[in-house]
Amino acid sequence: MKVADRSKTKVAQVDRQGNPLCILTVHAHPDDEASKGAPTFAKYAESGVRTVLVCCTGGEEGDVNNPALKEPGMPFHGLDPDAQRRLLIEMRPKELDKSVEVIGFSKLHMLGYRDSGMADSEANSNPDCFHMAAVDEATERLVKIIRAEKPQVIVTYSDDQRGYLHPDHLKVHEISVLAFERAGDASWYKNAGPVWQPLKMYYSVWSRVRLRSVHEALLRLRGSSPYDEEWFDRPNLDHRITTKMSVGQYFWARSGALKAHATQVDLNEPFWFGLTDEELAEVYPFEDWILAANHLPNYSPTQDELESDLFAGI
Repeated sequence: MKVADRSKTKVAQVDRQGNPLCILTVHAHPDDEASKGAPTFAKYAESGVRTVLVCCTGGEEGDVNNPALKEPGMPFHGLDPDAQRRLLIEMRPKELDKSVEVIGFSKLHMLGYRDSGMADSEANSNPDCFHMAAVDEATERLVKIIRAEKPQVIVTYSDDQRGYLHPDHLKVHEISVLAFERAGDASWYKNAGPVWQPLKMYYSVWSRVRLRSVHEALLRLRGSSPYDEEWFDRPNLDHRITTKMSVGQYFWARSGALKAHATQVDLNEPFWFGLTDEELAEVYPFEDWILAANHLPNYSPTQDELESDLFAGI
């Protein structure tokens, strides 16, 4: 498993005011950081940018999605459901630590909530879960981290989540948007540290062009694809994309981080590993982003002039 080589890290980069460059991403569960943005963050980490991960829950409601771990001689073999759950809860933080090491994050912050599970599940009404947390309380926790880390760029989930309505993902978006503005407002959260105003906020997005390209490559190279028509019926957000990062050389961060979450990822699952890193880089060597808000004067990229850097203008 390849790990970000910090021996190659360049001198810390700075913005126009001389502040060290920092980018912060907010995710719902352990493993979300692996599937959304790992190559981009690995690239920034190796270039000398401080990279910060905020994980809002511990992923307690995840399932053991790797059947190999239930085979004889493996950790989950023969365990009853309660014992499986206890072991899973014990393993997930360790898996997250491995993923953080692979991607090269400078810092991991746990926001401290319990996984909410899916809507209408028993877990969704647990008083300790993220879904049940008061919005202002959760936002204040995130603002405190933002003010301490001083990121110029924040990355979070889109406002359009019709494709996956997980309560924790919805809550991530809600508090990220509020924290982006309130972190720089001295009237909010006076005990959360000196104010700091992030300059840009991005939404992650799996573009339709990427989906189509990977689907067609799987059909051509493997003879089948896990992407059925339901995937292509999901909302197409390509018209909102403002930023296209070239990260083909960093797909090892995605695959390595996914493998670090051994309980969550089946190594034989073509959805994740149908194409090798090299094949994926040939098919679609980019990650796409939507610039959702910014505090840069007179700055507004368009689809006619896509950004190639999340720090563009900073």
